[in-house]
Amino acid sequence: RVRIPLPVSNILWEHCIRLANRTLVEGYANVKKCSNEGRALMQLDFQQFLMKLEKLTDIRPIPDKEFVETYIKAYYLTENDMERWIKEHREYSTKQLINLVNVCLGSYINKKARQKLLAAIDDIDRPKR
Repeated sequence: RVRIPLPVSNILWEHCIRLANRTLVEGYANVKKCSNEGRALMQLDFQQFLMKLEKLTDIRPIPDKEFVETYIKAYYLTENDMERWIKEHREYSTKQLINLVNVCLGSYINKKARQKLLAAIDDIDRPKR
């Protein structure tokens, strides 16, 4: 056995937690359909994950906790709020943003409104190219 110093252990935990949280958001971005019950389960699953993490480690605040919570909450946004949200949250990938538009609002908005939101995402993505 090799003892790992606490500062090193904390850094390892921080990186593992950050990667797990980023992976959760990526997983949510791969969802093809999502009901209201499914969205509630996303929140419940993440809360369970956080409770288990808090028992395993003393790292506070949990790295990227807001990153996951904000993405899950975006599933509840209306069309008008979604456009503003997209412009304010550049930390998410283009794929993650497109999924929000298609899955969250896909069956609730018309084609023109969807194209407008997808164009807003494309405008944000342009400087990256």
